Amino acid sequence: MTQLATRLREGTGKSHTIAENTAYMKCFLKGIMAREPFRKLMANLYLVYGTLEDQIRQHLDCPAVKGLYFPEIERQANLAKDLEFYYGDQWQTEIEPTEAGQQYVARIQAAADIDPALLVAHAYVRYMGDLSGGQALKMITRKALNLPPDRGTGLHEFASLPTPEAQRDFKMSYRDALNALPVTEEQITAIVEEANLAFALNRDVMHSLEEDVKAAVGWPVFEAIVHGKDRQGSTEVVAHH
Repeated sequence: MTQLATRLREGTGKSHTIAENTAYMKCFLKGIMAREPFRKLMANLYLVYGTLEDQIRQHLDCPAVKGLYFPEIERQANLAKDLEFYYGDQWQTEIEPTEAGQQYVARIQAAADIDPALLVAHAYVRYMGDLSGGQALKMITRKALNLPPDRGTGLHEFASLPTPEAQRDFKMSYRDALNALPVTEEQITAIVEEANLAFALNRDVMHSLEEDVKAAVGWPVFEAIVHGKDRQGSTEVVAHH
């Protein structure tokens, strides 16, 4: 058994804090958000998850990847439903990733080529975030965008984990699976570094949407929120991951 779960949580704490203090997330966490920048984020994440999940399935011959394969938490199908809701029936022809989103996708593909075990880092950052802070973001989104109860927040909904207790138990199992992965110390170091890069790539996607946020909420509100006091990172308060 390794201590990969702890190494990841502790090794990405600063990156998590920086991510929560991007202009996009500061506005989001204040409930100041709008449909356009949100649907653009979902479009980028649809392509990110599609690439990640495809690469994971392609590399199940790698013991580290196979040990962290949980198809029940895959997100791309849920995001497809979200995008249909936000863009309409022709959503596939309307979505377009930002340059930052394209770079995120390219890095996932490159990581799989370098060492498929690096996919563990990307899976950890994405899925544990969805199951942790993502649950609060779901409620903020529903209220801010005045969404119907069954549409628009599929990214953070898990049919196989319908209750907070089920999600908590799954996260414990996920951490156990991380610690059981057959990885070397060298790989653990590389996985933690890759997880920090994943946080940076995600931040870049949010940065790429700042002008959309500013246009939607107005310059005075945007500036007041962005230049307000930074949040203490959630992983510095409680071990979400």
